[in-house]
Formats: sequence, structure tokens, C-alpha cells
Amino acid sequence: MNTASDGSGPAIIDALGSGLPMLLLQFLLVLALLVVGILIYMAVTPFHERELVRNGNPAAATVLGGALVALAIPLAALLATTGSFLDILVWGVVAVLLQLLTVAVVSHLLRGMRAMVEEGQVAAAIPLVAAQLSIGLLNAAAMVPA
Repeated sequence: MNTASDGSGPAIIDALGSGLPMLLLQFLLVLALLVVGILIYMAVTPFHERELVRNGNPAAATVLGGALVALAIPLAALLATTGSFLDILVWGVVAVLLQLLTVAVVSHLLRGMRAMVEEGQVAAAIPLVAAQLSIGLLNAAAMVPA
């Protein structure tokens, strides 16, 4: 049986006792960033995602789901690569802002996308989701220390 060097108990229990509280705090911070990020996203995007999804609009559900995953990707990278609350907070805010900028740019480039998504045209949602996921992945890769 593997025990701690001081003989006080199993090493895994000691590691859980010291690491689990920090893990939970960091996870809760990232979860809060994800929730706040998606709420801000829904408040500033040209769609009324909640209402559209509630009414069964597949394009709006696709866009909202894509936004959630695209926000989660860089936040997950932060959680995996940093132990600092400040780093997680600062770079988490950067991740949210980059996703909002992505929506603004794609919405500008694809005129009429709002109407198409509101009409339930999934084909209109796919380029936005692809852009969001691409930026989320690039953002996550940029946040990983070299």
C-alpha cells in the first residue's frame, strides 16, 4: 500500500485533501465564467436564442450549442494549464470577448444571417458555429504555455 512519506495515511488521500478543494474552486470559477459568458453572449447577439430554442428552432439551437462549446474549449484549456485564479479570470474574460467579436464579425460578413437563423435555416447557423469553434480552438491553443 502506498503511504505518505510521513506515514500518516495513504498518499492518494493526502493528495485529495490538499488538491481537491483547489480543483473545486477553479472548476467553479470556470463554470461561472461559462455561465456569465453565455448569458452575455445571449444578451448581445442579434438573436433571441432562448425564445427561438423554446419554440423549436433548430438553427438557433445549433448556434447556441456552438457558442456554449466554443466558450468551453478555451476555458477548459485554462483549467488544464494554469493554477492561478487571476490567470483563469483574465484569460477567461478574453475568451468570452473573442467569441463575442467572432459573432459580430461573422454576422457582419454574412448579411441576412439573423433572418435565416430566425427562420430555422440550419445552413445559415453552420458557418457561425464553425467560426465560433475555430476561434475557440485557436484561443485555447494560444493559452497553453509553450
